[in-house]
Amino acid sequence: MAFYHVLSIYMETQHLAYKSIPATLNRMLLNFTKMHGLGNDFVVIDGIHQTVDLTADQCRQLADRRFGIGCDQILLVESPRQAQSDFYYRIFNADGSEVEQCGNGARCFARFVRDKGMFNGDDIRVETHSGIIVLHITENGDVTVNMGAPRLAPADIPFDEESQATHYPLDVADKTFSIGAVSMGNPHAVLTVEDIDACDVDGLGNSIESHPRFPQRVNVGFMQILNRQHIRLRVFERGAGETLACGTGACAAVVAGRIQGQLDDKVTVNLPGGDLQISWQGGSEPVWMTGPATHVFEGQIAL
Repeated sequence: MAFYHVLSIYMETQHLAYKSIPATLNRMLLNFTKMHGLGNDFVVIDGIHQTVDLTADQCRQLADRRFGIGCDQILLVESPRQAQSDFYYRIFNADGSEVEQCGNGARCFARFVRDKGMFNGDDIRVETHSGIIVLHITENGDVTVNMGAPRLAPADIPFDEESQATHYPLDVADKTFSIGAVSMGNPHAVLTVEDIDACDVDGLGNSIESHPRFPQRVNVGFMQILNRQHIRLRVFERGAGETLACGTGACAAVVAGRIQGQLDDKVTVNLPGGDLQISWQGGSEPVWMTGPATHVFEGQIAL
């Protein structure tokens, strides 16, 4: 039986109506919004004004680009669980796994709740699985995110290593690579390379993602340093593969470059989908990320 039946879609540039007789009449209609941050795309679901209880299999099929809506991740907006936050936000990868944090998703989250009239201010306190983050909507519509302080202790990443260092050797497929390891609420391994266009991002990224030294798997960033204020980056995200942009990956790359003495405190990160501005003063200071969030279309799907 087909997993879903699309009832209607409204796009910014045109109005399309697609209707047919559903296979069953007792399916739950779910409103959703398709958004992206620099091409890292999301299905955003309001879990406050409608009842939502997604299974891992439903997440996988929603994310399927041929048989579902298609996305890198699914974002679920929920009511706050703590008095000091405005919302709770959950993130599901395309493979159905739930993860702690997503920088591009956070920006889309901010624009979603503001555009839907669910929040009227400019500064939004959002509770995630890894803690509270603060989202600020700028005058031009970009979103600045306080991503919190990076976690560098191996146990906090988590990463199987006895002591903290700026570089770690990692054995992969009979080769040893030098990586930086950072948590931005989710784990990241960062490799500095000469030319990201020549990297085997899929092959090496897949091997490192599931490396046994990362017990919760890991996102893998391939960083090419152009100068102290400008890098290029490709990211293989756990549970999603390579994406056009990764906000937490951009933050992790800048942190790794900073502690290795290769980058300044304000860096432009060029990703395949566009640019993010990342700043970090070091130590226990938070990492700040600024970039766009774009609405694509609205729709309903029957589960």
